[in-house]
Amino acid sequence: MAADKPNCKVILANNIAKSILGEIQDGLKKLGRTPLLVGFLSSNDPAARVYAEWTGKTCNENGFAYELREVDREELEDALIDANNDPNVDGIMVYYPIFGNRQDQYLQQIVSTEKDVEGLSHQYIFNMYQNIRFLDPAGTKKSILPCTPLAVIKILEYLRIYNTILAYGNRLHGRTITVINRSEVVGRPLAALLANDGATVYSVDIADVQEFTRGEGIRKKKHDVVEKPGWELKDCLPKSDVVISGVPGDKYKVPAHLLKDGAVCINFSSERNFNPDVKEKASIYVPAIGKVTIAVLLRNLLRLAQNKVDASAAATQSVKDEQKAAEESAIPVLAS
Repeated sequence: MAADKPNCKVILANNIAKSILGEIQDGLKKLGRTPLLVGFLSSNDPAARVYAEWTGKTCNENGFAYELREVDREELEDALIDANNDPNVDGIMVYYPIFGNRQDQYLQQIVSTEKDVEGLSHQYIFNMYQNIRFLDPAGTKKSILPCTPLAVIKILEYLRIYNTILAYGNRLHGRTITVINRSEVVGRPLAALLANDGATVYSVDIADVQEFTRGEGIRKKKHDVVEKPGWELKDCLPKSDVVISGVPGDKYKVPAHLLKDGAVCINFSSERNFNPDVKEKASIYVPAIGKVTIAVLLRNLLRLAQNKVDASAAATQSVKDEQKAAEESAIPVLAS
């Protein structure tokens, strides 16, 4: 008799997104107002327009305001600065690519960190790679993380891949993860985030394999990167508890026969990187993450709105403290 094949659970992004959106609703009630997200569309890319419409629909369905501003790309820089200075705007996102070169990177830095809902500004990227989780020394304002890498993190938390018994920041200790894609937008940030949470991560690109880790026993504060000369997928996949793939294009497929039995497989490409035979080896398969990414975008927007409220309250309290100190130190004038 042939052995039974393991049952593979297919988890849809919509179910994971619902749990995140539920938390967001609680936060909105406490905030007591409707945050405004402004999206900038400056290209003719049909995919960008679909994403913009999808963002607006999700915002409106979940208690957020959304405004799409279509501007010529030559006017985008000034439009972003205007939005930075508009107190009614809580979050800004840009539908890239615009110019398709380094000018896009420059535009990412134009957006104020206080309104950068996508987590693409230098301060947020620096914090992510350095494993700095807060914007302030007191640890009250969390740094914003890029939406797609954070969406994968949230999926792994939902699947209980994170061990909540361990200390925060070490909860992937003992996990081995392969990330196929090392783009600056998703793949490399994701590998860094996973390693900073304690995992051993094999980052696979066209040319090579790199290992991201915080050292044996997760001793270091942030991840190190080590080249793995001669390594290929056949060296990584059989060791990996989790395989995350985001290779663009419809031709690439993860070789299912190399997967570890019972692995968790997640696809973040717009194309399916896994053939149906993934279900013969995987215990859990997540075929797409788009809806989770949008939910995470709203989560970042809520956090920015909360940061604004906290900053305003802190400034008000500071003025009151200064006034009180001035009154207490005042020398009374004696009547003559």
